[in-house]
Amino acid sequence: MNRIFSLLGQRGCVAFVALLAVAVSSVAYAPQEAAIPDAPEPAHALTAQRQTPPPLPGSPQTSPVPGRTISLERALELAKRNNPTLQANQTLILQNKAQEITANLRPNPVLSWDTQYLPLFEPSLFTNSNYWEETQAQYDVVIGHLFERGKKRQHRLDAAKTAAAVTEAQVADAQRTVLANAAQLYVGVLLAKANLELAENLLDSYRHTVKISQDRFDGGALSKNDLLKIQLHAAFETDVNTNRLAKLQALASLRQFLGFDAVPADYDVAGSLVYEPVPPRLEEVQGRALANRPDLLAALRSVTASESQVGLARANGKVDLDVAFNYTRLNQNSLGAFYFNIPLPVFNKNQGEIARTQYVVTQSQFQQKAAEQPVLTDVKNAYENLRTSEQVVQLYDKGYLEQASQSLEITRFSYEHGAASLLDFLDAERSYRSTELSYRQALATYMTALEQLRQAEGTRDLQ
Repeated sequence: MNRIFSLLGQRGCVAFVALLAVAVSSVAYAPQEAAIPDAPEPAHALTAQRQTPPPLPGSPQTSPVPGRTISLERALELAKRNNPTLQANQTLILQNKAQEITANLRPNPVLSWDTQYLPLFEPSLFTNSNYWEETQAQYDVVIGHLFERGKKRQHRLDAAKTAAAVTEAQVADAQRTVLANAAQLYVGVLLAKANLELAENLLDSYRHTVKISQDRFDGGALSKNDLLKIQLHAAFETDVNTNRLAKLQALASLRQFLGFDAVPADYDVAGSLVYEPVPPRLEEVQGRALANRPDLLAALRSVTASESQVGLARANGKVDLDVAFNYTRLNQNSLGAFYFNIPLPVFNKNQGEIARTQYVVTQSQFQQKAAEQPVLTDVKNAYENLRTSEQVVQLYDKGYLEQASQSLEITRFSYEHGAASLLDFLDAERSYRSTELSYRQALATYMTALEQLRQAEGTRDLQ
């Protein structure tokens, strides 16, 4: 006998003992065995591609309504297009473009005119034609223009363009955050959806068990107390309601990021929780993050923008030339004069603003270096979190799921044939449910970690 047990191993021993108990019980309950259906085929181990146990025959199957389901790519596209936060940030770019137009404008010419020697205190002269014919009054029309020196307009335009480039990078970084949050909410919907499917399948299995127990009770093979324990075991029905509510709430949270008008109220998501291996090494991801992260790009562009402010401050230190032409009508003569006005830069050469902007350049350079360190830290943390989550998923794929499924099937088979107690069956069912829920949570954690790594790298392509 020891030889036999050593060849069968641990799982074989469990199956052998269960079958032996079934053989013994078949003699004791021979009259009732005709009413007991055959045991179902043992369920295969759940993998990342097959996350719910196969439904029992006749169980209802729900499928998403065509045209109302969205994929992850479609969800991100809708979030990019309709998210109110991103739409508000997009206006910042348009505001900067408008500032570029303002910066490129030239000064307006100035038109002025005057009339001198009017007889305001001798009103009778207003009706004296000699006074006007002898041209005692003087009329002047002046047109002037300010000529900017030091290429101020070019420097203003360059400063506005570099500031716009910083804003574009900042908006792209805000978009990176919104898309990452939308993707994580999408994973949350997939988790709620998978938990609901599991709860519905377990509820069908529970109802099947209640029917079998009722048949056994009617045949005298089950006590009234055990039947009541099974019938009062309403955790599966509660799980269905709880997970249905969780799915609705997850869909509502995701809809907030997609825009409430972008999807119908009864929309659903496509896909399922899956395990997708990520081959890149940490150094590769960090290298791409340094090249793609919009916040790091914004810090780099801030250095360029601050340098352009130095050029503008120096240009503003150049004094401008004001030129005006004066036309005068006096004594029936038309006279003209040119006026030139230029400040003497003796005291104010804008030296204070020049010094300030130079310090801003130094500040921007330090901020750029400081921005690189959080990027590398974010990638490191996200990468290690992903690898840890991957190891947890593999533990379930390589053993936990199969062991829980086999344990439940053996106990169920034994219980339906009277070879296992109700307590053993409920315990096995509870362990199987807990393992399945933990597995789905592990998959969701892995997919969330994957989205966090994409966010840390600044791109959705991790290959």
